[in-house]
Amino acid sequence: MKLLIVEDNQDIAASICDYFEALGNTIEAAADGVAGLHLALVNDYDVIILDLGLPGIDGIELCRRLRQGARRSVPIIMLTVKGSLQNKLKGFKSGADDYLIKPFALKELAARVKVLAERINRTPTSQLQIGDLSLDLDTHDVYRAGKHLSLNPTLFRLLAFLMQNPHRVINRKEIEYAVWQGNPPVSDALRTHFSYLRQIVDKPFECSLIHTVHGFGYKLTDKNAED
Repeated sequence: MKLLIVEDNQDIAASICDYFEALGNTIEAAADGVAGLHLALVNDYDVIILDLGLPGIDGIELCRRLRQGARRSVPIIMLTVKGSLQNKLKGFKSGADDYLIKPFALKELAARVKVLAERINRTPTSQLQIGDLSLDLDTHDVYRAGKHLSLNPTLFRLLAFLMQNPHRVINRKEIEYAVWQGNPPVSDALRTHFSYLRQIVDKPFECSLIHTVHGFGYKLTDKNAED
């Protein structure tokens, strides 16, 4: 893989570079947001590892410019010492695909980078696929086991967000923000919509893809899981 690391802490950047180079990856690095943005715009990368707190342009703004201005879809994992939900939501809203809080294990970072790279390379950008469930972000077509599923706009947004974050437990607030920008119509709206979504996506089929992880949130996976 070819990776871009945008990190102003020299020790952290060096550790990440050494680790990924030892795994056979090609690494380019920048120590500030301006240089990082330039490299991201003129080169193609499999994944960008992006620090949130950067001099020049911070990680949120850099990510936003790549997504909204340059229309770049390269996977981005954001690194930060700030672990609050608000900061996570800002990162996801700007276009980050994943979020890792410092300090972190390099082995975990490598695993997350691998998942992001494989997710992008597995299907075209507009096509999401989990098991026998497929969703097209452009046409809004949803199929499971060859059967067309009819979803209203809210259920489509909910399912699309789950499929963009496969196998990961996502908490309630993060999902509400993705579907309703953090303002659900009533307190039980999310639970109600999950019930409707399960009726369409899971109930007619042999195995369930949507799982409740009690006390934590929800996840969509075709791997064995207990509901």
